[in-house]
Amino acid sequence: MNSSATLTDRYPTRLPEAGAVMDRPDPVVWPGRDGPWDDEAVNFFGDNGYRTVEDVLDTPDLAQVRSEIDRLATELGDDERLIRESSNGDVRSIFSVHTLSTEIARIIARDDVAGVARQLLGDDVYVHQSRVNLKPGFAGGPFYWHSDFETWHAEDGMPTPRAVSVSLALTPNTRFNGPLMILPGSHRRFVPCVGETPGDYHRESLKSYRPPFGTPEESDIAAMAQQYGITQVTGGAGSALYFDCNCLHASAGNISPFPRSNLFVVFNAVSNALEEPFAARSRRPDYLAAR
Repeated sequence: MNSSATLTDRYPTRLPEAGAVMDRPDPVVWPGRDGPWDDEAVNFFGDNGYRTVEDVLDTPDLAQVRSEIDRLATELGDDERLIRESSNGDVRSIFSVHTLSTEIARIIARDDVAGVARQLLGDDVYVHQSRVNLKPGFAGGPFYWHSDFETWHAEDGMPTPRAVSVSLALTPNTRFNGPLMILPGSHRRFVPCVGETPGDYHRESLKSYRPPFGTPEESDIAAMAQQYGITQVTGGAGSALYFDCNCLHASAGNISPFPRSNLFVVFNAVSNALEEPFAARSRRPDYLAAR
């Protein structure tokens, strides 16, 4: 635990009892960089905490990424970067895909992906985490409500929410196959979570749809859903969802026959480099939090 930083920690979490939801003291859109988006697009992101764009990946891009995922799922075997569903053993996620595939790394580095992150964060960026999330038809598990920044702050030592996530749809994301749900506007509030972070836990937590730590109180989720509403994010294969790291979001399980797969990458500002964890005993592996 980063005991030296607790006195100046502006985002205290993993508390012994429920704490108050607080206003975010840091910007959402940081000044200092031009980029591919116009002012209207940037302002929409700042107000809502997310923005979607269709056709960021074209047909050859999609075929290449899907081929790479199939290759990795076969080659990685019992590698710790490959996470399986606890229910049936199907592949749930593959982490650090940009280090395992030059084709995926090429796509992530493009101006309409990394360039947008540089524009929104006002800084050079690096990949904090990348992964593929797979939700096969009839079997894809849910992901419970959470703020990514809460986890990255508590467990990885990310100082401020100066990070942007990009989710690239590899299959259509429809209202039937477990798409992402976002509370638009929730990115402007920080929701502390209750419970001490356990020690050697990260493998099991990645398999659980609702870990016993790092998840907001149901009362906080209900109040914020009442205030902000819930947006279900859908889009065609090749579409992109850009969202602030502090948005509250979740996704239901996929019991439709149609798979839902996404390439997910987190860009962190270089000036926001990780410190020691603020509320955990040790660092997580590099494939979860690159340093």
